[in-house]
Amino acid sequence: MPEYQVKIIDAFTTRPYTGNPCGVITRADGLSDEQMQQIARELNASETAFVFPSRRAKFRVRFFTPAKEIPLAGHPTIATMHALVEEGRIDLSGGPVRVTQELNIGLLPVDIDLDEARNIRVVMTQARPEFGRRLDRNVIAEALGIAPSDICSDSPVQVVSTGTPQAMVPVRSLEVLRRLRPNFQHLGDLEEVGHYFSTHVFCLEAFEPGHRAHARHFAASAGIAEDPVTGSAAGAMAAYLWKYGLVRERRYMVEQGHLMGRPGVVTVEVDGDGDEPTGVRIAGTAVTVLRGSIVV
Repeated sequence: MPEYQVKIIDAFTTRPYTGNPCGVITRADGLSDEQMQQIARELNASETAFVFPSRRAKFRVRFFTPAKEIPLAGHPTIATMHALVEEGRIDLSGGPVRVTQELNIGLLPVDIDLDEARNIRVVMTQARPEFGRRLDRNVIAEALGIAPSDICSDSPVQVVSTGTPQAMVPVRSLEVLRRLRPNFQHLGDLEEVGHYFSTHVFCLEAFEPGHRAHARHFAASAGIAEDPVTGSAAGAMAAYLWKYGLVRERRYMVEQGHLMGRPGVVTVEVDGDGDEPTGVRIAGTAVTVLRGSIVV
């Protein structure tokens, strides 16, 4: 039976067993869609990334949750590029490099460099922000196990996409985030009916000084109860915060995972024209915690 080399890489951190773990298969040639889904289910990380050759870009990358394929993912991009640098397939000896990855939503650039501590730092450009339907805060509050008054009333609950559509739910405090008791069946049903991937709940308080927001992330319809640190949603959240005037800084850090015992930090960068965010990038580091092989 064929074997494929696989890594587990913790993203948005430099410390093993924190941040968000991701499975990465950097040479996935020959794997079928069914096999990739089986591998993702077996590894049971929130996402597993598969790297293929591309005629249009440096690499072709596909992302699978334990339940389905998704078009764009943040922490798997950080983890994948980290793995490719480790393997020497991306060379940083001459300084910073830009590579283009081919995703299901098209071609997007990734910038890679070493930070001051010589950690591999990956900056992912996401798709242009799109603002979708507004959601009923009473229904969302019920699914999250909180009161409607726990959700901020001066900005909407809304689906936002920077490549993956996700519900943005602003709440009043870290204390509200602690009290979340999601009904995962209800959340998953709402995601399926509303045609969005997941639910991102956040506040403008943080555990660490200088950080601008803290979040929790749920993707019940994708087989993910709670995701430790979510790069795609951090980008969509940054676009949301810009649009509604909640944070108009061009660059800042947000945090996630502390309430799961897997703290991580995402740097976000936003371009905007008036009230409209026109571009979003997310950045982070990673650490490899496992190298092995998987039988197919």
